[in-house]
Amino acid sequence: MNTVFGLLRPDLWVGSVSEISAEHLQAHGIRGLILDLDETLVSALENTPSPEVHAWIRSMKDAFAIYILSNNFNAARVQQVADELEVPCAFRAAKPRRRGFREALAAMGLQAHEVAIVGDQLFTDVLGGNRLGAYTILATPIAPEHKSHRKVMRVVEGMFIRDLETIKGHMPTRTKKETP
Repeated sequence: MNTVFGLLRPDLWVGSVSEISAEHLQAHGIRGLILDLDETLVSALENTPSPEVHAWIRSMKDAFAIYILSNNFNAARVQQVADELEVPCAFRAAKPRRRGFREALAAMGLQAHEVAIVGDQLFTDVLGGNRLGAYTILATPIAPEHKSHRKVMRVVEGMFIRDLETIKGHMPTRTKKETP
């Protein structure tokens, strides 16, 4: 994965986290999940995960170590969601930098190749996970962007996603036709 396309290519693309099955992860040797918070587990405007996300987290806890790693600066908000889901977390992670991912790996006692990194952004979650050597999963954002700088990033991500779709064999399985 030494090209820009390789570093921005997720291993799997899903419509929501609840579409990720334990069987799929186990077939890829995954033992832990590092999850993004905003627009992956909860809308950026919400503090409470949906019943669907709660049920998925409960089902995943039986088979995997789980850790929330967020770039969000609001420690109280990140902690509130993590407490509700009963999983450890870290905020201000500065993804795609590897430091936060490495701290999450250390907390879980796992190596990068044993972890799936799940998030809604190519330039933070997928890029960071691929740089680390983890299995990466891109989830379609829960809600449309409301911040102007993030809207711009979604447009740029969309250009990369369209380019990835045109390169035969470079786009992972998708369960929805939507683009993030």
